[in-house]
Amino acid sequence: MEKLKIGLIGCGKMMASHAQAVNMVETVEIVAVCDVVPENAQAVAKVLNDPYITTNYETMVDMVDAVLIALPHDLHYECGMYFAKKKKHILMEKPLCNSEEECLSLIETCEEMGVTLMCAYPVRFWPGIVKLKELVDSGEYGKVIQMSIWTEQLTGANELNLEKPTWLATARLGGGQLFSHGCHYVDLLLWFLGNPVKGCHFGTKVGTPWMMREGTSVLSMAFESGALGYHGATWGARGTRLGYDFQIQTEKGMLEYENDSGEVRVYNSQGDHKPGETDSDSKKYSVVWKRDGNFTKQTQFEIAHFAECVRTGATPLTNGRDTLQGLRVIWKTYEAEKNNTVADLRGLGLSVK
Repeated sequence: MEKLKIGLIGCGKMMASHAQAVNMVETVEIVAVCDVVPENAQAVAKVLNDPYITTNYETMVDMVDAVLIALPHDLHYECGMYFAKKKKHILMEKPLCNSEEECLSLIETCEEMGVTLMCAYPVRFWPGIVKLKELVDSGEYGKVIQMSIWTEQLTGANELNLEKPTWLATARLGGGQLFSHGCHYVDLLLWFLGNPVKGCHFGTKVGTPWMMREGTSVLSMAFESGALGYHGATWGARGTRLGYDFQIQTEKGMLEYENDSGEVRVYNSQGDHKPGETDSDSKKYSVVWKRDGNFTKQTQFEIAHFAECVRTGATPLTNGRDTLQGLRVIWKTYEAEKNNTVADLRGLGLSVK
């Protein structure tokens, strides 16, 4: 099978992890890397097989079948449109674009040109999350009552000097923590729980004064099924216990994927509580799946999915139109927060399950 030739654009820390993941995918080959800072491109190229190095992504266009774009968010649209018009397939780092108009323009151009457009939401493809979805969809544990997702990080400020923030603290971000990082987990909530009905968001800059918008975020949604969805996140964590944790309360127990341990757990699935006892008392759970190997960002799974969609013409699970639905949830809850109201989220479910 001929390998998909990919160019990497934007060689910051995020791309370094992508480059390592690409080496795990047999169906793709990185043939070019680009960054306006030559040293960044050279550093990423070191883990690859002697790719072409450039500071201008236009010079790689004839070498590649597809591009993986990891630029500052305000540059996604311009770069994506350039390659879409050249009929090159696009794996775009999240968020897709900074506005609905830009998202729609890029989506429609890709459709017109026959280009595969996929948003890089790697969490959707983590094997542990896929296993968690399989357990929910099996019906074995009954209906979902509530899904909670926690993420705790210290992000967006210079690690040695909090007064010198990175570009993540500027208007280039396109929003706050919810827009830039929470979009991963809005996508998951829609994927797991279906069609949302209403929601609300609260954000704060306390503990993250370098941010132009919220660095800590709480999002709650109600769904047609009666289930509730919650995402609590901070970029101001000076310590963490949960890290990245995904919990689903169902009629017959609790399902969890704990990312640090790489374990999918089922708590008290037989309903054998003693009177007055909680799972925090009993610690009763069984491990039904465990990740092999050391923790990475596990981006190799999304890259493999992207390559397969390009090869077969299939629609990516995190395609442009479904990605836009998640961003619309965020924009609507931002607007409702500003107006001190509850956001109407009807019509914002995903088309691909």
